[in-house]
Amino acid sequence: MREPSPASGRHTFGIEGETFVLDGRPFVIRSGEMHYPRVPKPYWRRRMQAMRAMGLNTLCTYVFWNLHEPRPGEFDFTGELDLAEYIRTAAEEGLWTLLRPGPYVCTEWDLGGIPAWLLKDPDMVIRSSDPRFLAASDRFMREVGRQVSGLEVARGGSILMTQVENEYGSYAADHEYMAAIRDSLRNAGFEGPLFTADGPSDGMLTGGTLPDVLPAINFGAGDPEPGFTELARFRQGMPRMCGEYWGGWFDHWRDEHHAVSPDAVAQGIDWMLERGISFSLYMVHGGTTFGFMAGANYSDAYEPDTTSYDTDAPLDECGRPTPKFDAVRAAIARHTSGSEEWPPLPEPPVLAATDPVVFDGAADLAALGVRTEAADHPIGMEALDQAYGTVLYRHVATAPASGRLCGGLVRDYAHVRLNGRAVGVLDRRHVDDGIDLALQPGDVLELLVENLGRINFGSKLPGERKGIIGPVALGGAELLGWTSTSIPLADPGAAAYGPRTGDGPVIWRGLLQIDEPADTFLDMSAWRMGHVWVNGRHLGRYWCEGPQQSLYCPGVWLKQGSNAVLVLDLSGEGPFPMAGVAEPIFFTPSAQAKE
Repeated sequence: MREPSPASGRHTFGIEGETFVLDGRPFVIRSGEMHYPRVPKPYWRRRMQAMRAMGLNTLCTYVFWNLHEPRPGEFDFTGELDLAEYIRTAAEEGLWTLLRPGPYVCTEWDLGGIPAWLLKDPDMVIRSSDPRFLAASDRFMREVGRQVSGLEVARGGSILMTQVENEYGSYAADHEYMAAIRDSLRNAGFEGPLFTADGPSDGMLTGGTLPDVLPAINFGAGDPEPGFTELARFRQGMPRMCGEYWGGWFDHWRDEHHAVSPDAVAQGIDWMLERGISFSLYMVHGGTTFGFMAGANYSDAYEPDTTSYDTDAPLDECGRPTPKFDAVRAAIARHTSGSEEWPPLPEPPVLAATDPVVFDGAADLAALGVRTEAADHPIGMEALDQAYGTVLYRHVATAPASGRLCGGLVRDYAHVRLNGRAVGVLDRRHVDDGIDLALQPGDVLELLVENLGRINFGSKLPGERKGIIGPVALGGAELLGWTSTSIPLADPGAAAYGPRTGDGPVIWRGLLQIDEPADTFLDMSAWRMGHVWVNGRHLGRYWCEGPQQSLYCPGVWLKQGSNAVLVLDLSGEGPFPMAGVAEPIFFTPSAQAKE
């Protein structure tokens, strides 16, 4: 018999003992993770076709709360955020779905997908049993249910299972909270099997799952046996599944560009399929964390993530198959029935170089300020009703002061100017660094602070507010009297562009002439630090620290003829040469450091 297809009518799915059962037959989930906000909507189908061609039968995706509810009670599931269409398209291409609605999703995404507006309440404790957080989360889950619960298998759709929270055992062990999230999903209309995903240790499993929820485990390429041995100690008599099989890894700024051996990834898949164990490859296609959505980690220091989410996946950032694609496909083929028919691999995307961008105007970044408030102390970003972008803090000295200006309260990176002259930077990654200053009455001290991405994993998550989060001191004496100007950069095209008049942070306006639109990578290796928009689309952050030195620009966001390009340069420099190239540019910071 042929394997059932999600596009062929009603089906049944459930758990019988140690087996997943689809239409009454044992079923092994061969899933790949891909996220709709990281892939332009016109490319969804082609990427899904490539997944099927690799031998996968299921798509796994998070649901991104901060995108779908950008303001309290205002929901958006349209266009690039049409989750229901994403799931239906996957079904049309022969893929079932594993749904991971959070409310926390991690995934190197700003605040793990939790909306920044929740942090405006200084007493709010996110990702906890705080009734205010649970009420907001429940409202979101009910909306997700309205959008896609009708797409569960039992109702004629293709959603096999829904995940409760995400790796909660790596964070805490509040079973009351986990039960509230489980109940919220049920109340939202999700009736099918539920699962959790945690690291394979007793502590993580104990803290991260519930007795009536299927526990899956997450781990990277290598020998899967120790993880499943630990899972067997924790619970038996259930299907075994790897919820995230890490076939690659993500990058931080000023870090190595990560790669994982295709053979090592394939060996783990071989091991699992030989034993009938289900898996979800994280990621099958990472794509790009467009806009301001890249998150951060914190181990010994703050570590912001790059815009590229290539993750050394089987399909690279622009969707081309890599050697890992072939290795995984071969591993799956060794364990699948001859009755399965996989479609051919679709034509890979065409990449092209472009002519240089021609710059013809500039705008002072400060001209994009939307709100200014005065107070004794700097006002944080969330208190200004701002989630992303920059805040300009200005202090006019009323008395002499001198000493060390320290950056321990800067979240995350401040360009410091005194009387209009750049005097240094304060970088959260180096909290002990500072700048020696001397102020006289009337001197103007400015700190332009950029949010480099909220922490998305670990214990620092609840307090991850941005801007300047406390008093500013110079030489140990507090500086009082500040204006805080919100510059969220929601619409940089609204500025008035013309000849450059100052020397501070600047947005350069340019035109990119295109004969035939195609995917390209904008070479940013001559630039220092900032962001790029093309035809109003925010491609993301560039930074000379590497390893990423180019920005993916999808061809479907370009048009024949003139294309509008805006480049924010936070260093106040430029414009520098910039053009599209046919391959991404990475370098190893340790081998090619830039001062």
